[in-house]
Formats: sequence, structure tokens, C-alpha cells
Amino acid sequence: MEENTANKLEKEEKKYTYADLLEMDDDKRYEIIDGKLYLMSSPRIKHQVLAGEIFVQLSLCLKGKKCKAFIAPLDVTLSNYKQDNKIYNVVQPDVLVVCNREQLKDPRKITDAPSFIIEILSPSTSRKDRLEKMNLYQKYGVKEYWIIDPVDMIVTPYILDENGFYKTEKNYDLTTEEIPVNILQDCKIDLREFLKENSEWINSTADVE
Repeated sequence: MEENTANKLEKEEKKYTYADLLEMDDDKRYEIIDGKLYLMSSPRIKHQVLAGEIFVQLSLCLKGKKCKAFIAPLDVTLSNYKQDNKIYNVVQPDVLVVCNREQLKDPRKITDAPSFIIEILSPSTSRKDRLEKMNLYQKYGVKEYWIIDPVDMIVTPYILDENGFYKTEKNYDLTTEEIPVNILQDCKIDLREFLKENSEWINSTADVE
């Protein structure tokens, strides 16, 4: 029986591209960072509950405005090239905001850096989100990047400074504070009441994250 495309590619010592990703036929989710292929595991319940509510709040903030919120799974390509076989970075952020409609011309993906990205940590992605993805988002100019720790319920916002480096001033507690979105005027994420009302869903199992 012939091996599927993903298995064949994993055996080769090569840098993966968006073109390779499009050829995969195993129905799994992958990201590519600097040509390295990452298999994505299925999100856990708490992860999805948090991502869904944040997406809803962002969508309400942006109603009638030029920016648009999106939620995973959705490919985002970060590259100086437009050809699929020259794109070595393809990610699926948990939640993101795009403010330039030119980035939506390709129906398969969002091209170039979103204005705002949120990643919710999980056991399998913590290192990647804190290191590889942070460096990637900084390099390609994502203006604001939030890392959410769903265990401690802490948000760390990183803002791109005038020199192109991420800076953070403080952490926020999702259970007690509302968090301003720096790049979106008058937009704040406030999960305090939501967390109280949905505590049974969020804390239904001991190992939600």
C-alpha cells in the first residue's frame, strides 16, 4: 500500500513549503516554521472555550470597522515570496485580526502578517508559541501578540516597538482584569463574567490543559 504524502515528506531531509502542505492528503493539521513541519494536536475543551469567547468579543469590537477577526483553523503565510513553493512559514494562530483586505485575496489563506495574533498555550505548543512563533511574528511585523496561559489564566501582551522588537509591560489576570487591545481603539477583552457563568464547562475536567 502506497504511503500517503505526509509520511513521504517526513522521511526526507528538506525544508517544507506551503506547496508541500497543499499536497498532503492525511487530513491532519500542520504548521511550518522556517521550513520545519509541526503536527498540530487537537485543542482541548478549555482552549476552545477561551478562544471562542475571545473571538466573539473581538468580532463585536470590530463591527462596522475595517478590521476583521478570524479563528483557527486558517492558514497564515509569512514570507517575502508569493509562490507557494517558496513560502517556508505557515501558521494557524488561535485568534487573529486582519486590517488589510489585500491579505484576503487568496481564498486558501491569509497572506502576510496579521495586525494582532493570540496564541493559547497547550502542553504540546508552549515552547513553540513562546519561542519559535514569537520570533516569527516579530520578524514579520505582527503589531501585537498575546500569549495566554490557560492554567494560570494569565495574558502576556507583546507590542512591537518602533525598532521592530516585542516589548511587554505587564501580565494580566483573565479572572480579575479586562485587557486592552493596544492596536484597536476602545477594544478590551473582558472574560470575568464569562468565566463565572461558564465555570462548569471550563473546569469540567482536571486536565483541561
